[in-house]
Amino acid sequence: MRLLSAAPGRDPREIVRHFTPNWFAANMGTGILALMLAAFPYGHWGQLEIARGLWAVNVFFFVLFAALFTGRALFYPRSFAKLFDHPVQSLFIGAIPMGFATIINGLLDFWPVTPQTLAIAQGLWWVDVLMALISALLIPFFMFTAHEHSIERMTAAWLLPIVPPEVSAASGGLLAQHLSPALARPVVYVSYVLWSISVLLALAVLAILLLRLTLHKLPHRDMAVSTWLPLGPLGTGAFAMLTLGKAGVLAFAGTPLASMANFGQLAGILVALVLWGFGLWWMVMAVAFTLRYLREGLPFNMGWWGFTFPLGVFDAATYGLGEVTDFGPLTVLGAVFTVLLAGFWIVVTQRSFVGMWTGALFRAPASPRRREWSVTAPKMSTALPW
Repeated sequence: MRLLSAAPGRDPREIVRHFTPNWFAANMGTGILALMLAAFPYGHWGQLEIARGLWAVNVFFFVLFAALFTGRALFYPRSFAKLFDHPVQSLFIGAIPMGFATIINGLLDFWPVTPQTLAIAQGLWWVDVLMALISALLIPFFMFTAHEHSIERMTAAWLLPIVPPEVSAASGGLLAQHLSPALARPVVYVSYVLWSISVLLALAVLAILLLRLTLHKLPHRDMAVSTWLPLGPLGTGAFAMLTLGKAGVLAFAGTPLASMANFGQLAGILVALVLWGFGLWWMVMAVAFTLRYLREGLPFNMGWWGFTFPLGVFDAATYGLGEVTDFGPLTVLGAVFTVLLAGFWIVVTQRSFVGMWTGALFRAPASPRRREWSVTAPKMSTALPW
């Protein structure tokens, strides 16, 4: 295999013009694997060192992808603008803040917690909040005003632009546990608002998705991995409730809201259990759907990263519930999920690197005209890098 032999036009500059935000899903998957390896509860076989290494690799690729994405905006502004008109590719703008959040969490897990580290993490978190809100506001606006969508072509990818706020909320709960009460309180307030925006929207989308699956059955096999995406908002929503519950008790201790914070911690555990149970049902269904798709053959595309981050955040919620409930089977189940996550990551990473080396994955789909989308959608879906 020759380097970039299958790149668009065999011109490395075309990689910039064709770069799409779904590449940031690799950051999401790699980052969450690093965090889950660090949380793995059994043995001391160097998992923490492996996790640190993965986190460092993740930072490198996030910087690389950010440079390519920025380069497309600066050097190919017309091509960049068309991205937002695309009814599928635009959804993956949400992958940017979600991938960035794993870097912030890793900064707290893998580096000594010093005033300097906390200042950097807090600054990065506010940047992530801004990106998450842009995703949750801008992309739905385009969906409502510019895109052509229909129920039969709907997939769980609709969740991608609205999930980032709750990912930021979960990260905020982790960050606030390390801050002074005066600095932690605004982080907790904002995180709860972010959680409410994201989780309620996600539940609405999941209701539509259930209707779509009932009426129109499974999506095309090119979007098969999207069946795992519902685990994302359910797992992250549960994990955020646990982290914010802990953070609230610390942030509001000795204030008139201390009793409310204690209630919030207990209510957070209950809400997390409800969301986790719903997520467990989705996970069983996703496994069944995947086994059915395997009989048809699953062509590789960047959508395979959908096996990683949703499972990873559901794993984080599983570990968190195991800790607060002291229910041993949850911890065992979390370890099983981590092993499964690592297996998915190895397979997807190997195939992604082959596609990167040859340049075959650096091909952005054309932006369809609004009136043509309903006609061209089935053909285009097979060409999507995601």
